[in-house]
Amino acid sequence: MKFAVNVSTIFTEAPFLARFAKAKQHGFSHVECQFPYSVAPEAIADELEQLELSLVLLNLPAGDWEKGERGLAIFSDRHDEFRRALEEGVRYALALGVPNLHCMAGVLPRDLPRERAKETYMRRIDEAAATLAVHGLTLTIEPINPFDMPGYFLTDIEEAAAIIRDLGRTNVKLQYDVYHMARLGRNVTATFADYAPLIAHVQFADAPGRHEPGTGELPYREIFTFLQECGYNGAIGLEYIPSGESSESFSWYDEYRSGTKGGDR
Repeated sequence: MKFAVNVSTIFTEAPFLARFAKAKQHGFSHVECQFPYSVAPEAIADELEQLELSLVLLNLPAGDWEKGERGLAIFSDRHDEFRRALEEGVRYALALGVPNLHCMAGVLPRDLPRERAKETYMRRIDEAAATLAVHGLTLTIEPINPFDMPGYFLTDIEEAAAIIRDLGRTNVKLQYDVYHMARLGRNVTATFADYAPLIAHVQFADAPGRHEPGTGELPYREIFTFLQECGYNGAIGLEYIPSGESSESFSWYDEYRSGTKGGDR
C-alpha cells in the first residue's frame, strides 16, 4: 500500500519546502499537496529528486482562497482565468512528474442557476481533460461535503460519476475522499465498490474531526484492507489535519511501515 503525506495539511509547523524531508524522515516515499504555486517548481523538483519522493497529486489553482473561492470551473465569465490556472497546473505537473490534477468546481453563488453552472462546469472539465490528455495526465473531480465547504458545487458522487460518463473522457476520474463520503453519511466501502472503475485517487482522514487514522469513528484498518483487496493500487493521500504535532500523528502507521500490512516502503 502506498500512503502519500499531504504536505499542505501535515507538517504545517515547518516551511513548505521543509515538509518533504519530514515526510521522508517518517518513512514515506509518496506525497501530495494542494497548491504549490507560491514556490518555484524547480525548487520543489530538487527536493523530490534529492529525497527520492513521488508527488502524486496537486490541485489546479482555485481562485482567491483567502476570499473564500474554491474553484473557477462553474463560472462562465472567468474562462480566461481558468485557462491560466490550467496552464499553470500543467506546467507544475510536468515539472514535478505529477500524474493527477484535481480541478475544484467552485462555490455556487445564489444568483447563478445550478443548471447553468453545471453546463459551464462540464465544458471546463472537458476542456481541461483535452489539455491534460496531450501530456498523458489525469484530471480528477471530487465530491466535497457541504459542512466543511458550504455552497460547494459538487457534493454528490452520483452526479460526479454521471458527469464523467457523459463526458466520455478516459482521463477524467473520481477523487474519492473517505472523509467526505463519511461526512455525507455514505458507507465508504460500499460506495467505493460502486464506483471503483472511475476512481483514480483516494484520500483519507478520520471522521468526524478530520484528524489522523484512529482519532475518529472510521475503521481505518478495515478500510485500507478493503481497498487493497479491491485491487486499488494507487496512493492513499493522507489529507488529514493532525490532532497535535504532525510528527506525533503517525502511530497508526507503524504496522504498515513494518510491512505487516504492505507498507509504503
